[in-house]
Amino acid sequence: MILHNIVQAIFLLTGAISFLSAAFDWEWFFTADNARFAVNKFGRKGARWIYGIIGLLLMAAAVFFYFQIEKFK
Repeated sequence: MILHNIVQAIFLLTGAISFLSAAFDWEWFFTADNARFAVNKFGRKGARWIYGIIGLLLMAAAVFFYFQIEKFK
């Protein structure tokens, strides 16, 4: 069970970083090589929307999986 909690924490943390970077327009996030593709393809504003939605989806997945695992305990 501890492995499931670690994976959920990773989902929650990466989702939070993605969402917060989109909300606060963090320069270091959007100038990184990994995000540069989205910025070049969709523009800075579009990339912020995409990463905001991805962040929300990752956090929602972490919460969903948490409650699914709690049912089996």
